[in-house]
Amino acid sequence: MKFHTIKSIKTLDNLILLVSFESGECKKYDFKPLIKKFKNFEQLKDNVLFNKARIDVGGYGIVWNENIDISSEELWKNGIMIEQ
Repeated sequence: MKFHTIKSIKTLDNLILLVSFESGECKKYDFKPLIKKFKNFEQLKDNVLFNKARIDVGGYGIVWNENIDISSEELWKNGIMIEQ
């Protein structure tokens, strides 16, 4: 299986993450629905924590702390493609 590895990220207002993939595509991912669905993501409502997002080793996900992370495949599958 080919993974969609992450090249760079940028946190935006309103719990949006802009994700650029190694393949050249760029997607916006809205965390609000995920926060409503999964209690452990509620911590990301704190803008200071949300803005600490960093790419995991190898580009296979995004991490905030030892309890909060998200896979590159979730970001790829449910993110909205944008033009660069």
